[in-house]
Amino acid sequence: MSIQVPPDGRTLCGIQLPVQSQSTIYAEPWEAAAGPQDLVAIARAADRAGFAYLASCDHVAIPRRLASAMSTVWYDPVATLAFLAAATERIRLLSHVAVVGLRHPLLTAKQYATLDHLSGGRLILGVGAGHVREEFEVLGVDFERRGSVLDESIDALRAALGPEEFPEHHGKLYDFEGLGQLPRPAQGRVPVWVGGSSPAAVRRAALKGDGWLPQGDPRDRLPQQIAELKRLRAEAGVEEPITVGAITEPLYVGVPAWDVGRRTLAGSPDRLAESLRAYRAMGVHQIQVRFRCRGRGELIDQIAAFGADVAPHL
Repeated sequence: MSIQVPPDGRTLCGIQLPVQSQSTIYAEPWEAAAGPQDLVAIARAADRAGFAYLASCDHVAIPRRLASAMSTVWYDPVATLAFLAAATERIRLLSHVAVVGLRHPLLTAKQYATLDHLSGGRLILGVGAGHVREEFEVLGVDFERRGSVLDESIDALRAALGPEEFPEHHGKLYDFEGLGQLPRPAQGRVPVWVGGSSPAAVRRAALKGDGWLPQGDPRDRLPQQIAELKRLRAEAGVEEPITVGAITEPLYVGVPAWDVGRRTLAGSPDRLAESLRAYRAMGVHQIQVRFRCRGRGELIDQIAAFGADVAPHL
C-alpha cells in the first residue's frame, strides 16, 4: 500500500495508539491500567483491519505545571514502534510527532534508520517543533529558536536517512561528513510528514514535507489551510505530491449504549462513511481516527467494524 497520495481516490485511515500517551484531552479511563500486551493486541487488530499506520507520540519529560493535563505517560516512540513492528506484518509506523529538534540529527537518524531497517521499510517520520519549554531547557536546546532548529533538522535528516553510508550536511546548526552509519533505511526515501497547524508549520510542510499532519483543525478550517498549503508549494515550484492529513472527530461505529460525548460521530457504517467522505472532498488523503471505548475489547471491536464496514466506502 502506498502511503503517499493514493492514486485511486481512496482515503487512507491510520490510528494513534492508546496507552502510549495519556493526555486528558483524549485518554480513556481504562488506559491508566493498560500496558504492553494491550498495545500488541490493538496494533495487531489495526494491522488485520487494513489500517495504513499506527502512530506514537514524543515527549521526553513533562513539567509539574502541565502534568495534571498532559499526564506524564508518554512512551518513547522509537522503542514503542520497534516493539510493535515485531508484532505486526504490514502496517506502517508513524512518529506523530517526533520533536526532532531535541536531539542531534545523527542520533535521530541512527534510531529511525534502524527502526526502518528492522521493520522492512515501514517507517513514516512525522516531525514537529514541540511546545514544552522545560523539555528544551533541560536538554540545552533553545526553545525560542525551535522553528529554525526544526527547519534545519529536516534538511539534515533528509541527508542522514538517505542511501549514503557516509551522509553529508553543512548548515548553521549542524555540520557533518565522513561519519558512516549502517544499517541504512530499507526504504529508498523515508517519508517525512510535518506536523502543526500554525502558519509556520503549514509553510514548513509545504516547502519541506512529503505530508502534512494538522493538529486537530476543525472541518470548517481545513479547506483554507489546504489551499494555503497548495499555494505555498506551487509558489516554491515543488511539484511532488504531498499527502494531506486530518484528525477526525472521535468515532463510534454503531449505536452506543453509553454516553460517548456530544462531539463523537456515531451511527451506522453508512452514516460514518458518508460523513468522513467529506474529508476527501476537501483534499485530504489520509485521516487519523480515534474511537471512544470502555476497554481494550471494545476498542478492538471498533477497529474491526471500521475496517470491515466503513473504510472500504471511503
